[in-house]
Amino acid sequence: MSVASFMDHHGPWTVDDVLALPEDRSVRCELLGESLVLSPAPGLRRQRAGHRLHIALDAAAQAAEASVEVLEAINVTLPSGLVVPDIVVADAGATVDDAVSIDAEAVRLIVELVSPGNRTMDRRLKPLLYAEAGIPHYWRLEFDPAPRLIVGELDHGRYVERTTAPGVVTRIDHPFPLKIDPAGIARR
Repeated sequence: MSVASFMDHHGPWTVDDVLALPEDRSVRCELLGESLVLSPAPGLRRQRAGHRLHIALDAAAQAAEASVEVLEAINVTLPSGLVVPDIVVADAGATVDDAVSIDAEAVRLIVELVSPGNRTMDRRLKPLLYAEAGIPHYWRLEFDPAPRLIVGELDHGRYVERTTAPGVVTRIDHPFPLKIDPAGIARR
């Protein structure tokens, strides 16, 4: 994506403006309010962990015969903007068309993989936006000091969180049953 794509823009950004930008896998473009937020593509550790978690979630969803699709780095339209979560579990009906984004109403689970450059967004801002959009489940994979998964379930407009211990296989029941060890997902 060229710098000109951004420099030629005038006025506040809209979801349509962001979705009209040329596709570029080296950068993620998100819209928070009217502010465009750019972040680099994930590094190897996040890609490795994201891929493994995607596979585990997909297998668990199929075993539960859940009518969902597990996607990576897809645009999700929120009432307050547009985000590109690391992993999204969405209703299968919402993914039938070859759309460029999914509405938040169709999202069952969002997973963010935290890196040094996105800690504040993933820990503080995005959970508020996801809760505001009514997304029932928000998980966050933290890597430091040891890999652990923070599992959040929406309750009265806020996520109630619990942390899975690294090196321990933990059962998670929602949105479908899954046994997971966060250290195993992040291991090289």
